[in-house]
Amino acid sequence: MNAKRTMTILGNAAVFTLITNAAAFAAPATNKVYSSGLLVLLFLGFCALVVVAQMIPAMITLFGMIKGAVEARKQAAEVRTR
Repeated sequence: MNAKRTMTILGNAAVFTLITNAAAFAAPATNKVYSSGLLVLLFLGFCALVVVAQMIPAMITLFGMIKGAVEARKQAAEVRTR
């Protein structure tokens, strides 16, 4: 009975070790160095610039909408108090 328990513990330990080290076994396949060219980086930079450039008018519009809503609420409060 003691030998059976020992084998079970050793088997569980082996399975646990293999499961927890699965990322380590996959590591040799992920050692590729980034090797894209300069044009790819320039294209991604241009895409980021377009996104940022579109955010500026969106923020201005959002600020105007919030400002308009606050002013409308103030005017509605003034009308109620009169």
